[in-house]
Amino acid sequence: MHGFPQTHYCWHLVAPGLTARNTVVVCDLKGYGESRSAPGGRLGEGYSKREMAAELVELMGQLGFERFSVVGHDRGGRVAYRMALDHPEAVERLAVLNIVPTVNQFERMAGEASLEYWPFILLAQPPPFAERLVAASAEYLLRYALESWADTPGAITQQAADGYLSAFTPEAIACICAEYRAAFHIDRPMDADDRAAGRTIQSPVLVHWGAEEGSMSNGPLAVWRQWAGSVTGGPLPSGHFIPEEAPEELLASLHRFLDD
Repeated sequence: MHGFPQTHYCWHLVAPGLTARNTVVVCDLKGYGESRSAPGGRLGEGYSKREMAAELVELMGQLGFERFSVVGHDRGGRVAYRMALDHPEAVERLAVLNIVPTVNQFERMAGEASLEYWPFILLAQPPPFAERLVAASAEYLLRYALESWADTPGAITQQAADGYLSAFTPEAIACICAEYRAAFHIDRPMDADDRAAGRTIQSPVLVHWGAEEGSMSNGPLAVWRQWAGSVTGGPLPSGHFIPEEAPEELLASLHRFLDD
């Protein structure tokens, strides 16, 4: 599963390399890209990670997969770890890229790091403020994110950037804002409740982050080890967009993790 501001296309250098030994299902997150969906409620209802995770577990069951591994980047990683928490019977292995759990994310957004996480606050503003603001400068916002978060020149090709832009429609923007509102109003307290109750992820967890992504400079492994008993991983030579900036390194790591 992909992250903001991308679509399933971000896996085009990774997914084909997994198909020799795995069946690979790649999707657009709810409301992103070609995954059409109604706008959410005022607080993001309909786009909580619990709802998105449940819908995807149901979809996988319809496709004939009752148990599977999940790989998620950025926003997709948030859906992925919620799938593992809520549906341990379904998730065999979990790989997350460039994130820590949402409650930890908001807790660490202070000082200089807070500036890098502007989507968490901007896109969560009440409707229609966020939607109108983003839609008015959609191309500038998207290209700024792609260029400023990447560390590898040319890793995100013009074709990819144009594809992400074409999917950044007013309808998608409304859903994306709903998903960010849900992160603040629903997912954050949900994570806090899980943490207080001592709920943990039962599956093995692989964690990667971009070595050149400043906000992850201290590494998130210590955080994830508070949420799961089996956590491995490390930095990859990349900025934020690991699937496109370090596809070979990521693919090699996923092969080892999924085949273990």
